[in-house]
Amino acid sequence: MALSFLRTNALSRHVKRQIYQIRRNSGYLVLIPEIGEDGDQNTLLSDSGLPEFNDISIEKCIATISKQSMEYENGVGQLEQCASNCKNAFVEIFRPLEMLDSQLELTWGVAKALYLGNSTLMPTKSYIQIHERAHKARLSKFNSPPIYHAAVNEKNRLKKLTDEEQRLLDKYILEGKLNGIDVKGIKKDRLNNVLNSMQIDRQLFREKVNVANKVFTSTINDASVLKECPDSLVKAMATPNDPSRGPWKVTLQPHIYEPFMQYCPDRELRWNAWQAYTQRCSNYVNKEIETGSHMENIRSYRNEQANILGYETYVDMSMETKMAGSLENVNNVLDSLLESARSMQDAEIELLQRFAQERGFSSTLEHWDIPYWQRKQKWSLYGFDEDKIREYFPLPKVMTSLFNLCSELFKIQIVEKAGVKTWHKDVKFYDVFDDSSASPIAGFYFDPYARQDQKIRVHDDAGWHIAMRNKCTTTSINALSALIFNFQAPNDGKPSLLSFKEVGYLFQRFGHSLRHLVTKANYSEVAGLSNVEWDATEVCGQVMAHWLYDPYTIRDISGHFSTHEPLPEDIVKNLQNIRSHMSGYDLCKELYLSKLDLDLHSKKDFWRDIVRELWPKYHALAFNKYDSHPLSFTKIMSEEWGAAYYCHLWSKMIAADIYSAFDEARKADQDVLEVGKRYRDTFLAVGGSCHPSEVFRRFRGRDPSPHALLKNLGLPKVIEELN
Repeated sequence: MALSFLRTNALSRHVKRQIYQIRRNSGYLVLIPEIGEDGDQNTLLSDSGLPEFNDISIEKCIATISKQSMEYENGVGQLEQCASNCKNAFVEIFRPLEMLDSQLELTWGVAKALYLGNSTLMPTKSYIQIHERAHKARLSKFNSPPIYHAAVNEKNRLKKLTDEEQRLLDKYILEGKLNGIDVKGIKKDRLNNVLNSMQIDRQLFREKVNVANKVFTSTINDASVLKECPDSLVKAMATPNDPSRGPWKVTLQPHIYEPFMQYCPDRELRWNAWQAYTQRCSNYVNKEIETGSHMENIRSYRNEQANILGYETYVDMSMETKMAGSLENVNNVLDSLLESARSMQDAEIELLQRFAQERGFSSTLEHWDIPYWQRKQKWSLYGFDEDKIREYFPLPKVMTSLFNLCSELFKIQIVEKAGVKTWHKDVKFYDVFDDSSASPIAGFYFDPYARQDQKIRVHDDAGWHIAMRNKCTTTSINALSALIFNFQAPNDGKPSLLSFKEVGYLFQRFGHSLRHLVTKANYSEVAGLSNVEWDATEVCGQVMAHWLYDPYTIRDISGHFSTHEPLPEDIVKNLQNIRSHMSGYDLCKELYLSKLDLDLHSKKDFWRDIVRELWPKYHALAFNKYDSHPLSFTKIMSEEWGAAYYCHLWSKMIAADIYSAFDEARKADQDVLEVGKRYRDTFLAVGGSCHPSEVFRRFRGRDPSPHALLKNLGLPKVIEELN
């Protein structure tokens, strides 16, 4: 009780303290080297205005994107000529740019949907060629001094601007600044060299990690080792032989490694996989694929880029595009979360050790033991196993209930449309209707099933939302998107059956897509997800996922696929406890990676020294001296999340606070539908046309705090429940 009391008081002190202050920011793009040009007259659209997927080839995509990119760059050049003398930049510059964007954006979106939905139709090399060409073309408007100065002049000329107009101008101005428009002479040349060199190191980092993931294999011949593993994992591990006979191979691919660590009872096999996973790309394994030198180069280049652009560190530059606004604000939130999570982690590990010992485990828990015993403890406490409750979540029922929930809360109707050409027979198309409109306001493709050798498998297999086309009033174009997943396909007369985690992915990605689909902004450049600060982009997806912990909702979306029996009542009641299970341990891992990312991009210390300093602050288990996990941290080094990994946690904090408004209304017998309307009119409708801090205030009436997130994770009470 004393521990719970202390934590509650520590939490209340942080809730009272203002976590961060408002700052108006925007997004930015990175310079990409140019590729060769080509031209063609082909279009990829059918008469309905949707992509003609049954008549699309790689050659046609490449030719079309090349033609559209050249037209785009020529169009930008023509607008530059009149930019200095324009009387109204919105009419003469920005609306014409909206028209230029529409076709290029859709072709680019089609290529990405093909790449993620059927990579045999769009191989990686072809997609990268299309992506880089389109990216370069679109960058031309943000790298244009005449357009940049037109935005500055317009902002100075007009005394009264709408939120949307303000955000549009701010975006062009900040994009120009971050692309170095104000940098001249030798510094400009150096900036270009730095960006080009950094791109090479990032690519090499990515490629070496991909190689490392494939190099390691561990062969299992004894079927008894896999007796606890779900069928889906056994099939994924099987060589071309019969999955029931083996042999089976362990790899470091996330969709194999992560469940293997949870289900493998052989401790030595778990250790073998763990040490290979944590030592990837280090000198301990293979010097030819080590990434340490690339990581240090990337850190150095990013710091130099920031210095040239006038920032002290890369983190300071990154904060220009974040809701948090400053490193101080981020650290305040991370520290307040750690204060509740760190000591809770110690207690959770102690309880897990006791649980394992009671079941015959005689050693001290190590890193490679936690996933296995964590899963076993969850089953023992709550009767919950991801794979064992699939039969209660048939995809058709989950989808119907999800659409009904959105209809009730947000007054939209989602209707399947027949006869639409898609990239695979399993793909469906849906129109989205507003209750006040007879014609669709948006549409989306839905591609649910895993397909061997056609779909890319990545971390968590959480699926993708692809914004194929933004809403644009100037061109009278509705939003279009695609949702692509890797769920189990129907088999042996059974529908696709989802784990609870997969149901969460579906809700999360769909909630994310709603921000794109139902936006009411006029300019595509700030509509939907465009121009939303990075640490607020995942908010709407996280809000939707919270509904899975509402007992009424979970009862509505679940039911045994053959008997239609509801999900067992004890599991429904336990869902909150399941979410809280080892939440201190899990939260500390995320806090550590967030802080590691920020320190790597704000300090010049050697990466291993940074790790050694941070590790004991966030982890109950000791650091293994061979652990080299930063050398495979692709999200921050080769992807776009450098100095931004914390954004995932920040979005969770904001989303928890938003959802708590629905919870409060329910408990006070107030109208939950009124909260739903307010949510749609703010977060879903406004998109990137208003700063998310202001949008949050309009919805909640105050600044956000971490209190709701900590409450949802059950941190103050989890020890009492486990005891």
